[in-house]
Parts: sequence; C-alpha cells; structure tokens
Amino acid sequence: MRGKDDGAHVWFDPIGIRVSPGQMVRWTNRDPGNSHTTTSYHPAIFERPLRMPPGARPWNSDYLLPGQSFSVTFDREGVYDYYCVPHEHAGMVGRIVVGMPTPPAPSAEAGSANPVPEVALSAFPPVEEILAKGIVRRA
Repeated sequence: MRGKDDGAHVWFDPIGIRVSPGQMVRWTNRDPGNSHTTTSYHPAIFERPLRMPPGARPWNSDYLLPGQSFSVTFDREGVYDYYCVPHEHAGMVGRIVVGMPTPPAPSAEAGSANPVPEVALSAFPPVEEILAKGIVRRA
C-alpha cells in the first residue's frame, strides 16, 4: 500500500501478482499519510459483487495504519480482485491470480447492489499480463 505524501495518489504495489495455491500474500501499509484496507470483492462484505472464485473465503483487513500488515493464504485456484475501502474511487484496486485458472477473468457483476466503479474496473491489470509477467507494477 503506497501513497504520495500529500495524499493525492494512492495505490497497491504490485497491482497484480501470480501466486501458487497455498501461498500467503501480505499487504503492508507503507503510506505514511493514510490508512488503507485490503478487502475482497464478495457479497458477504459490503454487498459487493463476487470477483473471486466461488467458495473461496473473503477477507477484509479493516483499516491498517502506516506500518501495519495483513495476510491471506490463497488455497483455491482462480482470480481474486480486491480494493481499498476508502480509496476504491481513486482506483486503488489489485488482482491476485492463483495458479493457472480457467476461465481467467472474474465473473460479471450484473445485478450487484454496489457495482465496481468504472475507475476501479479500468485499473485492474489483465489476467493474461499477470500470467505472463508474474508481477505487474502500477504504471
């Protein structure tokens, strides 16, 4: 989790990563001026659209102050999209690809009570790029 000193720009770094099933991912807030969350897109959390494999366990770190960390272990193959609750509208989202999923992209969110904002949708790196590179940094 990163951000400019004046708070004008916030982001996850990396924004896309590929991991193996059973691997743990740790987010650390390295932004000295903001609190952030890492929150999965899942109907059980704030009635958001499902943008992770069905049956996978959703997560919400709650607010992480600068220097604090939160971890999740990914046991189920698939694509997991997540966001920062206070900064989703600033495009602070990320994508984790676990294994070699098929189909590679998250499902549509038709009928969701709280759809993903367009600025966030346009920020996700393509699954194919994550699979090819292993890690994608925000441009």
